[in-house]
Amino acid sequence: MSEDNTYRLQGLSCTNCAAKFEKNIQQISTVEDVELNFGASKLKIKGLVTVEQLEEAGAFDGIKVYQESEQPTEDSTPFWKKNANFPTLLSLFFIIVGYTFLFQIGEDHMLTIGSFAVAIIIGGAVLFKEGFKNLLHLDFDMKTLMTIAIIGAVLIGEWAEGAVVVFLFALSEVLESYSMDKARRSITSLINITPKEALIKRNNEYVNVLVKDINIGDIMLVKPGNKIAMDGQVINGGSSINQSSITGESIPVFKTKGDEVYAGTLNEEGSLEVLVTKRAEDTTIAKIIHLVEEAQAEKAPSQKLVDRFAKYYTPAIMLVSLLVAIVPPLLFGATWSTWIYQGLAVLVVGCPCALVISTPVAIVTAIGNAARNGVLIKGGIHLEQTGRLQVVAFDKTGTLTKGTPEVTTVMPFSEHTEEKILTYAAAIEEFSQHPLATAITNAFKKKSGEKITADNFNSITGKGATASIGKINYKIGSPSLFEDHPTFSDDLVKKIAQLQAGGNTVVLLANDEEILGLFGIADTVRKGTHTIIEQLHRIGIKQSVMLTGDNQLTGEAIGKSIGISDIKTNLMPEDKLDAIRAIQQSYGNVAMIGDGVNDAPALATATVGVAMGSAGTDAALETADIALMGDDLEKLPYTIDLSRKALKVIKQNIGLAFGLKLAALLLTIPGLLTLWIAIIADMGATLIVVLNSLRLMRSRFL
Repeated sequence: MSEDNTYRLQGLSCTNCAAKFEKNIQQISTVEDVELNFGASKLKIKGLVTVEQLEEAGAFDGIKVYQESEQPTEDSTPFWKKNANFPTLLSLFFIIVGYTFLFQIGEDHMLTIGSFAVAIIIGGAVLFKEGFKNLLHLDFDMKTLMTIAIIGAVLIGEWAEGAVVVFLFALSEVLESYSMDKARRSITSLINITPKEALIKRNNEYVNVLVKDINIGDIMLVKPGNKIAMDGQVINGGSSINQSSITGESIPVFKTKGDEVYAGTLNEEGSLEVLVTKRAEDTTIAKIIHLVEEAQAEKAPSQKLVDRFAKYYTPAIMLVSLLVAIVPPLLFGATWSTWIYQGLAVLVVGCPCALVISTPVAIVTAIGNAARNGVLIKGGIHLEQTGRLQVVAFDKTGTLTKGTPEVTTVMPFSEHTEEKILTYAAAIEEFSQHPLATAITNAFKKKSGEKITADNFNSITGKGATASIGKINYKIGSPSLFEDHPTFSDDLVKKIAQLQAGGNTVVLLANDEEILGLFGIADTVRKGTHTIIEQLHRIGIKQSVMLTGDNQLTGEAIGKSIGISDIKTNLMPEDKLDAIRAIQQSYGNVAMIGDGVNDAPALATATVGVAMGSAGTDAALETADIALMGDDLEKLPYTIDLSRKALKVIKQNIGLAFGLKLAALLLTIPGLLTLWIAIIADMGATLIVVLNSLRLMRSRFL
């Protein structure tokens, strides 16, 4: 019976090495299927295999293999101090010695040649071992091409250049490995933020238990200053929790009994008892890690294009190299050694490494940066599409607004006070479950007034309620409930209309003799929403749209107050879907921002579906293309800006990879291309591409 196992990798330095590692594993007889995620350094295998077998398959690149449950220790040793890099430094030493002899006693002296030969052997031992093995199997990867080039240089007497090429190639491998490890730290930093064990109540006392042995229903104690190890619900205590690792929020959130807490977040001040609600592999942070890794494995459209091109690029370069080496001597009587040398240089400069790595390193870095800032982008394709957005459409309730109505206006009439009408209204509404009733009772609680009791409560469906306070009967509800009241006047109608024009729902309070006052209640706009809309337009979003089921008066009042340019009201879910399709026909790429559960058709139809406040919400994490983990729209401009920067970086990388190689190849026309120019062009292109991509790690939205 076959087994499915997942492993984490260390030392996976380049895409060519990843492809070869995968191929070596496939040759193990007990392995049925292999899936290697280069961006996340992760390996999935179907079949029976040992870690030792896997490490043997990756020995050519020094790849270390760990079980998925293990947390690989991060090597903090500076890369120039690592033992694996010692041969590179020693090779440089013998090159310096060789050039010293070259200038003192000439290039043909045995000491000069011997020094360069030692530099080639020491610096290129690993390269040659793999290169020769590949030659026997007719496997023409980068190391094979380099081996042929260096051997050719030695055969035509270019000992110095052969040694320099070996050193520069080894140095580029070291730097590329270092850079890719740095790009991947966004994942390892997520993996390592959760504690390995927690204090769990067993037999009425707290003991340390490994997270993998903690069960749903266990009671966990979280002391001040400790990280929370498991997702759960607070059952005792209260404390401020720093949730930045999950939601990207910089301000701690106070949690008390009944509130959810997440693994990997930091308990700052109080002690908490938490009921564990999820196993370690199902926690929110575990899902985020899984989804980010899957996102980095998914190839973006530009990467697929580059991969298809690279498939034909390497054979083409080998053919060009052969033609450069033999055509001038055969057809034009040129010197064989000169043009064989030029052909070898073409072989070196044509290595496709920079081109192949140009897109994935940018995708890995951008998605990792977003994850650290509380934004989950679920694939390279979504990153690219977000970078091309023209229009952003918002669901109103719970997205642009807080989603819970609040009292915005208290207007007493005659001799009555705000405190009195709020106290009387709250006494009646205490018996109702309606959201508007809850808004009034919440407003009263904030005022901390003296509570009174109402009797004989009676609900009037769809309109309001009645009750008695003392011996007087009171009525509260919508204006339509009071149209036959003796004090319902034209002046009152104007006041109601003004409040409704501002997006408020109006509630009146009256007794049999007079209307005591009114309340304006609205779903209030999120703080800073107007600024967010301005930022979106500033970074190039052509149109902002609000899609809401509210009436036109309410919808336009809210939309205009925050700077939305297009407001569509009275929409059912199917109408929102039609609206998204119409926008796509007019503008092209459109994002729909909602809660990830409601308005599902519109979210699915939009070019990019963005879910709000997704921390702990399984449905939102699974359905959205992008999830804003905190209940915070401020991350939206950052996400679009990051995606646009990533698109620019990808285009720059592809242009740089092609440009440097083309410039070097053009030097073959006058016969000026040398091996050291070729290797610098190849190494330079790779390093520039990687370093350019790493700029995305520090990308911040201003």
